[in-house]
Amino acid sequence: MNYRGTLIAVKDIGKAQQFYHEVLELEVVMDAGEHVQLTEGMFLQTVESWGGFINRTSKDIVLENNAIELYFETEDMDAFIEKLAARKEIDFLHPVMEHSWGQRAVRFYDVDKHIIEVAESLTSVIKRFIDSGLTIEETAERMGGDVGYIKAALEQAND
Repeated sequence: MNYRGTLIAVKDIGKAQQFYHEVLELEVVMDAGEHVQLTEGMFLQTVESWGGFINRTSKDIVLENNAIELYFETEDMDAFIEKLAARKEIDFLHPVMEHSWGQRAVRFYDVDKHIIEVAESLTSVIKRFIDSGLTIEETAERMGGDVGYIKAALEQAND
């Protein structure tokens, strides 16, 4: 068995498609009208169509909840934060925060109130710490990881 992606129900597939393209840079792989496949394993489906598949009416489907989030990573968190700041329609759950292990993240809603988190990749965090003067050992301690993981991440980043 292979996991292929995440499907979310949306009220307006055109608005959702535009949001995911403009904000998260996902491209359309296939557009079947009420079902759209995007890059990165993301699928959009109209509430009406989805309701039919799961034997529910569109009024039975609750979009706004806090039980799940869509998680993305970026190599350039600063540029992404600037991009979000320029979009007045973004509804933030919280401003950019830094987790105890050093990874910066922001959470906001899409047009249908699905929670999205965008965080800097762990490799970016490691490089940021190394560039600030921390040793590999100090970086591992700061992040709560082990030296082998830090070394492997740096090697992979340099490939």
